[in-house]
Amino acid sequence: MQTRPPLRELGLNSGKKTRLRRILFDHGLRNGTAFFLPYDQGLEHGPRDFFANPQASDPAYIVKLAIAGGFNGIAVQIGLAEKFYWDYAGEVPLILKLNGKTDIPADAQALSPVHASVEDAVRLGADAVGYTLYVGSPAQEADFAQYRQIRADAHRFGMPLIVWAYPRGAAIEAKGGKDSFYAVDYAARVASELGADVVKVNFPHPEKQDSVKPAYRAEFSSQQAIEAVVRSANRTLVLVSGGEKSGDEAMLAKARQAMDAGGLGLIFGRNVWQRGYDESLRFVESLREILAAHPSE
Repeated sequence: MQTRPPLRELGLNSGKKTRLRRILFDHGLRNGTAFFLPYDQGLEHGPRDFFANPQASDPAYIVKLAIAGGFNGIAVQIGLAEKFYWDYAGEVPLILKLNGKTDIPADAQALSPVHASVEDAVRLGADAVGYTLYVGSPAQEADFAQYRQIRADAHRFGMPLIVWAYPRGAAIEAKGGKDSFYAVDYAARVASELGADVVKVNFPHPEKQDSVKPAYRAEFSSQQAIEAVVRSANRTLVLVSGGEKSGDEAMLAKARQAMDAGGLGLIFGRNVWQRGYDESLRFVESLREILAAHPSE
């Protein structure tokens, strides 16, 4: 079982350390683990994601669910933060997503445009900002350039920076796909190299080996793969994404492996709010039991 580095070893300035400590020790289980509820899918995927549970199309419902479920924070785009978060400010930490795109164009040259600022996050009382970085996209030059400004502003304002490190593009699809071990491992390392405080990754699939680099063609278990991803992120803390809604046992196994690997925590959206309210809270409680077994400083 791998362990997470304590906050004092992460090289954070005082503003970042204060906000991150507030997220991890004043909310959720208050034990140094993180459980975030992302709600940026309305922009990223469109309203279709709410068909399974129409109540989830109401942002107020999601914020109430985050509070009732004891989440460490909720991630939303700026429009929803401005229209809905103020009703619940201070009750659950806000992670303001600073960029996003629709899924109407193909991902061949994926780029997530910036539409909010770190200054907006400060104004809204956020405790962290989120940025989607498409690792491997042909548009990475423009992506890196806008990310560089976000990183500088986050440092200047003392705001923790969470990077959604998502492999995308034709080159990625030709090398095992966006959730192959090779792609996810590379994405975690890129986020660390580029100065992310926390990185959000998909769970790696080591069995996806078509045209991947030779080092990734060996036999790896799922546990070995996620442990390697956490090592690649080194002093960048790792959140594991839930992805598309799946069966409970598969999601709980993913959560256990992520935490055993030394992950900071989980960021599950559709697997939570695509259920009815009571079922959501029951599932959340099962995940919280896993997080409770992995406290840190």
